[in-house]
Amino acid sequence: MLPIDEKVYDITVVGGGPTGLFTAFYAGMRDASAKIIDSLPQLGGQLAELYPEKFIYDVAGFPKVRAMDLVDRLIEQTSQFHPSVCLNEKVLHLNKREDGVFELVTDRKIHLSRSVIITAGIGAFTPKMLPAINAEKFEGKGIYYYIDDLKRFKGKKVIVVGGGDSAVDFALMLDGVAERVMLVHRRDQFRAHEENVKTLFVSGVEVKTFYEIKEIFGDDFVKSVTLVENRTKQTEEVEVDAIISSLGFSASLGPILDWGLEIEDSGIVVDSKMRTNVPGIFAAGDICVYPGKIKLIATGFGEAPTAVNNAKIYLDPESKLHPGHSSSRKA
Repeated sequence: MLPIDEKVYDITVVGGGPTGLFTAFYAGMRDASAKIIDSLPQLGGQLAELYPEKFIYDVAGFPKVRAMDLVDRLIEQTSQFHPSVCLNEKVLHLNKREDGVFELVTDRKIHLSRSVIITAGIGAFTPKMLPAINAEKFEGKGIYYYIDDLKRFKGKKVIVVGGGDSAVDFALMLDGVAERVMLVHRRDQFRAHEENVKTLFVSGVEVKTFYEIKEIFGDDFVKSVTLVENRTKQTEEVEVDAIISSLGFSASLGPILDWGLEIEDSGIVVDSKMRTNVPGIFAAGDICVYPGKIKLIATGFGEAPTAVNNAKIYLDPESKLHPGHSSSRKA
């Protein structure tokens, strides 16, 4: 029998990434008691777990900000309202009782809440495996899927694989730290932001388009790879100390699929008020979908107050949807 936290919170936020943290902060601004539940061992979501050293360029007010610094600032901002935080807990079931209170059943406890805002990002995520011979053999022995400590690559020969924002950002981060940085991409079109791609091509990074890693060699650790030009099939051998595979993630909504929510394109369908099809359940950030949705941290920061303000109306129909500007709040 799972223990029950008998306190009924106004808003429970499922997901402790950037959007979840800002959601909990704004709940405090609306004088709503809040709880954050996250399956990871720390707050910050993917930014803290996978990209702590990565720079982010598209958050308003920051020309650029290191991911972990942004997380720290969000935690500081949220902490002033003292939300309850439950880490290492995965929400398995979400049930609505006859009295309207939601039961959030995790793998450790049962939580109670009058409303729920889901900010679970892309759901459970696992990195896509590097499609090269011997890649499995060198997992944890020279193959990485993210950078959590730049010093680890100081003076090393590094290959970054991929053509998205993370791959380009990782390559630029390593330029000037590693002895040599090579970015390998299977085509000449990049999914990364155009400005970052421009920076890439004038940096010290060696960019090899239309190339893929065919095979990896080494004893106890990666020592070299065979690259193949995928049009001509010509190969070349390259010495390497580390490979950073940035081919994206396989995401799964997991238990969320069984919560009775309308799902579309691997996301939770919401309306303009961030409401789901279940009264009292809202969603914000990458987890939610609607026409014209853009998946950015900045977008989640805008959706969070919309979700909270409409949750406040759900909790108290007599309250104001728009309480005024934060600048009117007394320090």
